[in-house]
Amino acid sequence: MRQRLIDLCNQRAAQIAAAEAALAAGNTADYDSAMTQIQNMNSEIDRIQNLLREQERQMANQPAPSGAEARDMAEERGAALLRGDRVTFNFAEVRRGIQNATTLATGTIVQPTGSGTDVREGHNAVVSSVVDQVYVTDLTGMGAFLEPYVIEDTKANAGKVEALAGTARAESDPKFGVAEIKPYEVNTTSFVDRNIARLSPANYYARVQAMAMRALRRKVAGLIVNGDGASSPTMFGLTNAKNKAGEAIFASQALGAAIDPTTLDDLYFAYGSSEACGANARLLLTKANLKAIGKLRGTNEKQRLFKITPDAANPNTGIISDGGLVLPYTLVSDIGDATLGYGDLMNYELGLFGEYSIRVDESVKAVERMTAILGDVFVGGNLIVDKGFVVGTIG
Repeated sequence: MRQRLIDLCNQRAAQIAAAEAALAAGNTADYDSAMTQIQNMNSEIDRIQNLLREQERQMANQPAPSGAEARDMAEERGAALLRGDRVTFNFAEVRRGIQNATTLATGTIVQPTGSGTDVREGHNAVVSSVVDQVYVTDLTGMGAFLEPYVIEDTKANAGKVEALAGTARAESDPKFGVAEIKPYEVNTTSFVDRNIARLSPANYYARVQAMAMRALRRKVAGLIVNGDGASSPTMFGLTNAKNKAGEAIFASQALGAAIDPTTLDDLYFAYGSSEACGANARLLLTKANLKAIGKLRGTNEKQRLFKITPDAANPNTGIISDGGLVLPYTLVSDIGDATLGYGDLMNYELGLFGEYSIRVDESVKAVERMTAILGDVFVGGNLIVDKGFVVGTIG
């Protein structure tokens, strides 16, 4: 079924190109034929996508193994890692791992507390929650994925009956774009004292898995924001998303030389259509810019203009309010101090192209007596909604 979806998306992309060419050439018959085929494909694609989304939802909602099953799995995988074998995680496990700050396979495994084996990460263990807030899909087996979206909706025309009688009516065709999601290799490397190998296989596996998933989560968070950083990206981020034609999918907004009392208003009203404000949107910013917003004061009472309320359960997120405007926010250092972002993060699609594999290697830092935890996976991403995210520039 997934291969059928790939084939249909490729065929639809070809028909969209054919329809555009026919319209430019004034060939209405070929244009109508291509649009009819596109509409038929859309119906079938919607059915397949709904089926796949339901399968993914059921897979994602399946609870992680627990009890004896979890212990047996941990023991087996831990023994494999101790032997130097490679361990793989399927889509459901990776999704749970990168979209949850708790990356242990189960809460029933006792974590180590002995001397020389427990690693205290402190604040560095907190990774941006932007990974939790995007749309994640399984693209296993695909070479790439094409996601069409509407740039301009169909527009109706009107006029006097006597004026329009006997004349060709003006065209009111919609405009489409295609966002491409291609695989991009992500490899993670973490180091831990080799004394960790003294743990039981189950606890050893739990610790290795936690470190590998957190490293993947941290890297993917940066890719979601900025893509791969290349001049011609393979993986697009929220701040540089483009379609197949090279057109920006995100919206841009100048925010002045520095953060001031109007900055959040400018960003808020830049998102959405001319007749509606965007729903389910949140602010992405650095901690330094959050501090700058908090430092804004009134001219008379010198009181704070904005109230910042961090989420007690997740210090990476919170709410900014000024008595009327309320903006949820997520801290993400990768966006940089010169940029503020705002939009519904579900407009960004993160694809996982296959399993995530990890292995351990004691030869990389043998002199330091460190064990390397090596992870490898293919991911991809792009915005899939036109102007689905606003990139605000400061300075």
